[in-house]
Amino acid sequence: MARENVPLVGPLAMRVESVLPGAVTIRVPYRDEFVRPGGTISGPLMMAVADFAMYGVVLSLIGRVDLAVTTNLSINFLRRPSPGEVVARARILKLGRRLAVGEVHLHAGEADDLVAHVTSTYSIPPRP
Repeated sequence: MARENVPLVGPLAMRVESVLPGAVTIRVPYRDEFVRPGGTISGPLMMAVADFAMYGVVLSLIGRVDLAVTTNLSINFLRRPSPGEVVARARILKLGRRLAVGEVHLHAGEADDLVAHVTSTYSIPPRP
């Protein structure tokens, strides 16, 4: 389903590592194209991974709802990630009938240090 509904999943080779109700882990293997001048992973890649992780964590609780969409995504870049894979760990903070609020922690590989912190809100369409 992810490759059908989120076209960037395929070209970026995003892998869903784990899905639990309210918690998702996504991993993106390193590619040279992800590095920006200065030798660090690009911000747009990290934002794309975080948004996909948030989509996954929302669907882990509400099921397949194709029209659940991002209404807000805020990212704080905390430290410069070295070139390498990116790991996103997402969790839901609050799930309502029409909105889901969550956060995503982005890591450079298996390092414990956060490279970015994301908060995001998703709109959930009304159910028939």
